[in-house]
Amino acid sequence: MTTGEVTSGTVLWEPAADARRNTRIGRYLAWLEGERGLSFADYPALWEWSVTDLPGFWQSIWDYFGVVAHEQPTAVLGDAGMPGATWFPGATLNYAENVLRMPGRGDDEPVVLAYSQSREPVHLTARQLRDQVRRVRAGLVARGVGRGDRVAAYAPNIPETYVLMLATASLGAIFSSCAPEFGARSVIDRWSQIEPKVLVATDGYRYGNKDIDRREEISAIKAAIPSIEHVITIGYLDPEGGDWRELGGDEPMAFEPVPFDHPLYVLYSSGTTGLPKPIVHGHGGILLEHLKVLALHHDLGPEDRFFWFTTTGWMMWNYLASGPAVGASIVLFDGNPGWPDLNALWDLVDAAGITYFGTSAPFLMACRKAGIIPRKQLKGVGSTGAPLPPEGYAWVYEAVGRDLQLLSLSGGTDVCTGFVGGSPLLPVRAGVIACRILGARVEAFDSGGKPVIGELGELVITAPMPSMPVGFWNDPDGTRFREAYFDVYPGVWRHGDWITIGEDGTCVITGRSDATLNRGGVRLGTAEFYSVVESLPEVVDSLVIHLDKPGDPNGELLLFVVLTEGTELDDALRGRIARELRGALSPRHVPDVAYQVRALPRTLSGKKLEVPVKRILTGTPVESAAATGALANPESLTAFADLARRRG
Repeated sequence: MTTGEVTSGTVLWEPAADARRNTRIGRYLAWLEGERGLSFADYPALWEWSVTDLPGFWQSIWDYFGVVAHEQPTAVLGDAGMPGATWFPGATLNYAENVLRMPGRGDDEPVVLAYSQSREPVHLTARQLRDQVRRVRAGLVARGVGRGDRVAAYAPNIPETYVLMLATASLGAIFSSCAPEFGARSVIDRWSQIEPKVLVATDGYRYGNKDIDRREEISAIKAAIPSIEHVITIGYLDPEGGDWRELGGDEPMAFEPVPFDHPLYVLYSSGTTGLPKPIVHGHGGILLEHLKVLALHHDLGPEDRFFWFTTTGWMMWNYLASGPAVGASIVLFDGNPGWPDLNALWDLVDAAGITYFGTSAPFLMACRKAGIIPRKQLKGVGSTGAPLPPEGYAWVYEAVGRDLQLLSLSGGTDVCTGFVGGSPLLPVRAGVIACRILGARVEAFDSGGKPVIGELGELVITAPMPSMPVGFWNDPDGTRFREAYFDVYPGVWRHGDWITIGEDGTCVITGRSDATLNRGGVRLGTAEFYSVVESLPEVVDSLVIHLDKPGDPNGELLLFVVLTEGTELDDALRGRIARELRGALSPRHVPDVAYQVRALPRTLSGKKLEVPVKRILTGTPVESAAATGALANPESLTAFADLARRRG
């Protein structure tokens, strides 16, 4: 089989015959039968039960994983209405206590393995991790931090950031992090909303072979946010500098019991327009969701070393951080994933003993385009951040390994998890997400708000999930929260993606619904465009938008491409792009105009941004169309502003 021959739906991997005995979800099924008298023939039957008997399913997760609670709940679901569903009323618990329990992990076994381009590797055993959390917790208490206070980290994916998060959570205080590549303005936009008491920051970091100093940014953040009473610096560029070591104390470890929905951390929307939304997640909801998805879907346990390439500004860091709750060690990486070349992260598999390798779809596609053949012994590969096209699936099985399970995950910062993904009990098919995640009642709604199967529709969630946000910060009556998710379909969560759900429960995500391409009344997703266009060897990146055109129901379809160095977008290449799109998709997909640009706008977590470009091309000033501090390359917007002026 070659990558060119694989079509959407081709089976690339199938579960082993003994999967129900030798996977965590299989053992969970056996437990359900023995303890609850419930028997399910297959994954679809289990999923159906998980979204129809919400109290039964979520109580089973609580019991199966042995959640440590100080007070037991009086019910599972006090109120099932959305927004405002009430989970496990009466319960008190602590996320950090449940993570640091690390089931199946010996005290002297490594649980955090950190690799960086700024310093030598750092490994922490379970005992060392607990001790560091205890000491930092005492240091926070000495600085007046208690329940409900906010602690902010302007720090990369390193052990200190992880320890700080757990120490903060243990106090019932509230954590928030921004990666140090965020500019000061972007950080201030986020943290001025939550008013942290303590700021922990690195003096800088190394990205590849380049040192980046962050001391000026730290000063600007401190000056702009008067609530910050203490600034603690981690000497990361200068190991002899900083006062992180002084944060420690020698008080005994303790965990503040908090209600199920007590705020754990604040994550943020990308903030591409306006201030980023401060999304508040709770202790209990995050704990239960991550226990379920990491163990039952990723099949992670004490024998695993779990890695996901992420920064502390992306929710995948919070996802990775829960690994020890299911017994897995976690592997942290800070640096440029493409330095000195795209083999850097694959080499980390051997150096760190990684068993589960998580990354983004754009990274996998870049490796495929570069012709890399890493060949690794892995249990699983996770992909998220964008839809992975069929050729991306094929590359993983040809170039990485034939026996691993590839899990394409889609969800969001809003729920800090995936709600469609894979299962060890289901086959992997090229270009297709295997299933809806347990406990996530995902449906596709047509334009009339009715559920459809086998048709493109709005991705909605029609039953509550525990990891839906507690709310937005400083939104006392919930107005902003309702407007964000429930303004289109009352009582139903609208996520903002296009999805097609098959009769067999498989899913295909085809892009953001707010970046809709609507030609003659036919809605087209963006993901399929990118799959075709970026398969051409000359094309490095691409972006497509649709503009309305008075009197023309088809509107105008504009394609922007970034080409390999030395390549020009001439008539011959335009013709090849058009032929590929017409042949692979349809005549409707052929752009009216194609432009060559030097770069496309992306968020700091790597997502390409169609909507700000569309706004700029329809006359919105750059400063209003996008919050440039949230972009990895804000200078890329200039070309679109110039084009808007030329187009009149």
